Amino acid sequence: MGRVLIVGSGFAGLWAALAAARRVDEIGAAADTVEITVISDRPFHDIRVRNYETDLTGCRIPLEKLLDPVGVGHIVAEVTTIDVEAQTITAQQGGRPLVLGYDRLVLAAGSRVARPDVPGLAEFGFDVDTYGGASRLGAHLQTMAADPPKSGAGTVVVVGAGLTGIETACELPTRLAAIFDSTVEPKVLLVDHNPQVGSDMGDAARPVIETALSDNGVQIMTGVRVISVDSGAVTLSSGDILPAATVVWCAGMRANPLTAQLPVPLDRFGRLPVDDYLRVEGVPAVFAAGDVAAMRVDDDHLSVMSCQHGRPMGRYAGYNVIGDLLGQPMLPLRIPWYVTVLDLGPAGAVYTEGWDRQVVATGSVAKATKRTINTERIYPPLTGDRQALLAAAAPELAARPARADPACRGHE
Repeated sequence: MGRVLIVGSGFAGLWAALAAARRVDEIGAAADTVEITVISDRPFHDIRVRNYETDLTGCRIPLEKLLDPVGVGHIVAEVTTIDVEAQTITAQQGGRPLVLGYDRLVLAAGSRVARPDVPGLAEFGFDVDTYGGASRLGAHLQTMAADPPKSGAGTVVVVGAGLTGIETACELPTRLAAIFDSTVEPKVLLVDHNPQVGSDMGDAARPVIETALSDNGVQIMTGVRVISVDSGAVTLSSGDILPAATVVWCAGMRANPLTAQLPVPLDRFGRLPVDDYLRVEGVPAVFAAGDVAAMRVDDDHLSVMSCQHGRPMGRYAGYNVIGDLLGQPMLPLRIPWYVTVLDLGPAGAVYTEGWDRQVVATGSVAKATKRTINTERIYPPLTGDRQALLAAAAPELAARPARADPACRGHE
């Protein structure tokens, strides 16, 4: 029996598993002895890109609902070691080590927010990086609203004015106004060390973002760094001390540290180099997809840490890992278009096309696209129907979407 292990159950891991099952189904009898198993530290597929939203209902999908119908196994355990020479992985399951061998491995363990060694951040900081983190933030805000008012009780400092930070900051004013009474003035400050917000969004989109932040009541502080955090204040490199009971860290992402265990050079985000078939370059029997992989999507650009790239990377990795195992054809992946749809809260959204981020829709039109992305397009079929799940995992790349077409994929 050939064993394929898939590490991770996020966008890349889930779609790699479904695509591998689809490929086994296509090949038929010759693949009857292939065993596909997902190993992840949770029994869920999390819709991670929605963690900035107030309502997280529907953002966790039980893996059994997605994997059982297609015959893919799932083990809840945290992978700690990858031994590419022995072709084994070691995981911790209930405090005990679990060692599993593989014939092929797909590493799709995702990324995590990069938390620097800022005094007080580990103790007092929050994030929206995970479902658990977003839930803790929500519980904390409710606690602040329930306690007697104190200086900074209704103030949230969001650190990092990239895509996640902007979306989080734009969501918070309305959220705070709904939970704090009139004795507390809600305030949201967006802090970034760069001279401008949305530094990756380009000159065309930036004015839209800045206007939206202002319209939403978010204060911007750029060109400064957070140097310490405590339970009631944030200290900046400028010397300013901001009374704030809540700090949400959204500054930077890093690939899962498991990538460092493979004998290859990593990029600045800690990602593995992969070829057009998602094989890790120089490491036999190992594929990588999603945020742990740096794949060339066209002649000039590498993949970004987003579900826009992670989902097709997962589908192609799953298809190809079975092909590689069984000596069947594989398919190269290139992605000729790129879009970003950034949620701007009550101010709508901004939708850009191309790597130069040309704005093609704003306001309610772009917001409708974003809503469709977040609630429909990035979800797998939820009916439990085997054929629907396998059909959705086809190694096919959607055509470049029409402008403001709801079929486009959003960032992350």
